[in-house]
Amino acid sequence: MNKIRKGDQVVVLTGRDKGKRGTVSLRVDDDHIVVEGVNVVKKHVKPNPMKGTTGGVIDKTMPIHQSNVAIFNPATGKADRVGIKLLSKADQESRKTKDNGVRVFKSSGEEIKA
Repeated sequence: MNKIRKGDQVVVLTGRDKGKRGTVSLRVDDDHIVVEGVNVVKKHVKPNPMKGTTGGVIDKTMPIHQSNVAIFNPATGKADRVGIKLLSKADQESRKTKDNGVRVFKSSGEEIKA
């Protein structure tokens, strides 16, 4: 179970974009995620008449390692850590889920809605 998922609000902890907040738009692999508006680089693109693209310099959002971000807790307004709370069999059946745990904020213990 991934602690950070697509659609989560995250805060960047390290790097040149430290302190920025954004939404996870894509999980590239097990360790890397793409966050909107974070780690944006300039990329020089050649024109390709077969695809109909023009050349020039474009802005591209690059992946960032998930250890460099923390989930945003709207109750406190700060970054927070994520824990996994295990569910009982009755809770699993009532939720109709295959997962045997839910994500919770470490500071408050409340469940992360996603």
